[in-house]
Parts: sequence; C-alpha cells; structure tokens
Amino acid sequence: MNAHSHTHHHHHHHADAGDKRVLWAIIVNVGLTFAQIVGGIVAGSLSLIADALHNFSDAISLIIAFAARRIARRPSDEAMTFGYVRAEVVAALINYTTLIIVGLYLVYEAVLRFYEPEPVAGWMIVIIAGVALAVDLVTALLTYALSKESMNMRAAFLHNVADALGSIAVIVAGTLIILHGWYIVDPIATLLIAGYILWTAFSEIGGTIRLLMLGTPADIDIGRLVQALEAVKGVGSVHHLHVWQIDEKNRALEAHVVLEEGAEPKAGAIKARLKELAHEDFAISHATLEFEPHGSCCEGNDAKVIGHHVGAAHAAHHH
Repeated sequence: MNAHSHTHHHHHHHADAGDKRVLWAIIVNVGLTFAQIVGGIVAGSLSLIADALHNFSDAISLIIAFAARRIARRPSDEAMTFGYVRAEVVAALINYTTLIIVGLYLVYEAVLRFYEPEPVAGWMIVIIAGVALAVDLVTALLTYALSKESMNMRAAFLHNVADALGSIAVIVAGTLIILHGWYIVDPIATLLIAGYILWTAFSEIGGTIRLLMLGTPADIDIGRLVQALEAVKGVGSVHHLHVWQIDEKNRALEAHVVLEEGAEPKAGAIKARLKELAHEDFAISHATLEFEPHGSCCEGNDAKVIGHHVGAAHAAHHH
C-alpha cells in the first residue's frame, strides 16, 4: 500500500497541473466567445456570432471534461464503492456524442450550400477565422499531452481539433472565394471536415461504450486467459470468468476456480500464483477468485463455458 500512496501523491500533483491547463483552455475559449459576440453585435456580423457559438461549444466540452476530471478523483464512498473514476468515461461519451451531432450538422450545411452557395462577406470573416484558429491552437497545446492519457481529455481535444479545422476551412475557402469566386470550395471543405470529425468520433466512441458496457478489454483473449489460469499447477478448471475494466487504467477479474484433488492445502499459494499471472500477463489489477473443492457441484463439463448460467451463478454465490 505504501508504494501506492507514494505514487498517489505524485499523481495528485500531476493531476492538479493538468487541471490548471484545462482551466486556462476554458478561460481562453470563453474569453474569445465574449469578444466575438460583442464584435458581432457592433459590426452587425451574423457570422461572427455564429463563430462565437462554435467556440462556446468548445468551451462547454472543456468544462464537461474538467468537471469529470475533478469528480473522477473523489475517493470511493458507500454510494460508489469503485470510486468515481468512470466520470471521465461518461464525459467522453457525452463529448463524442455531441461531436457526432456537430459532424452530421456540418454535412447537412454542406449539402445545402452545394445547391445555394452563401456569399462570403469579405476579409473580415477570414480574419475572424484566423483569430479563432489561434485560440484553437493555444487550446490544443494546453490539452494535447493530457489527451494521450485519458479518453475524457481526448474527446475534448478532438472537439477542439474539429473547431480548428473549421477555422482553417473558412480561411482557405474564404480566401479562394474572395479572390476567384470559387464558391464550391466552401461546401467541399465542410464535407471533408465533417467526414474527419465523424470518422474520429465513431472510431473513439466504441471504446467508451465498451468500457461502460463492462466489455472485455480489447486486448484480452478470454480463451487464452482461461488456458493460462488452468495451466497453473493444482488448478482443475476455471469457470464463471468475468473480466472488465473499472476505468482506463484498472481491470478486474472474477472467477471460480476448482482445485485438483488433494490441492486444497496449497490453496493460498495457488491463489497468489493465479493473481500474479493475471497481473503480469494480462495487466489485471484486481482479481477476485472463489475456490471450490475438487468434484464440487459447479464442476461438470458444461461449466467450462465462460459465464455459463451467469444469473444462476450470481444467485447462488451472492456475497
């Protein structure tokens, strides 16, 4: 436990530094939003206000991510015995879902613009997009490192990337329209960005849903795991095996182990070996093993089926 508390302290410091960065990203985005709304009202520019809303959606995704980071670090209590670690996964799900909605809306906008192109009101728009892009890049720099270690921050980061791409599209399309009158560039660029947003969001949301659905971690082959556990000396068979992820970093395993005849006295050593194996070869940090003596009721050929009669097993072995 001591090593854990030591790393915990280090982790806490690291987490606070991360929080500061997210907070700065929120401040920058909210600041820009207000500046754009004021500018839009003064200049009578609808597109400025539209861009402000765009940035505001970024700020919201960052606020959701920030709140989730804070909640996730709360210690476990009686209501949440696993702790609040999954708050980040829920936040990621919310942010990916909104990202998909944004992507679909952009497709709709682009299709409409193929039929009736929108006039671009001069350089003003391009300059606004340039400022927005600068803010997006600052946000990206603040959140990039964090996005590598948590799906929650990755979702917020992708929101921001989507926004940055939108700004680039406005700059490129706007410039080409002003200089050459190529209106078609606008919807094409929009479609490309929408495609990218949808592709990333759909490829990332799967992992989030899998974790919430208590799915087996993607890199664990259950068959191999059962074989490895059953290969341990003294183990007759393993059944009612469940593997799931508590959060992105912690995995849990629950299984019934039937001992070979005469192996009962060594049960303690066998259990330690099984836990060590699960941890070293399959990165499982929590293993709960229920031991059954040789020839007990649960054993039978069909019991080898994974999760066989899960409901019945749970009813019978409700702790």
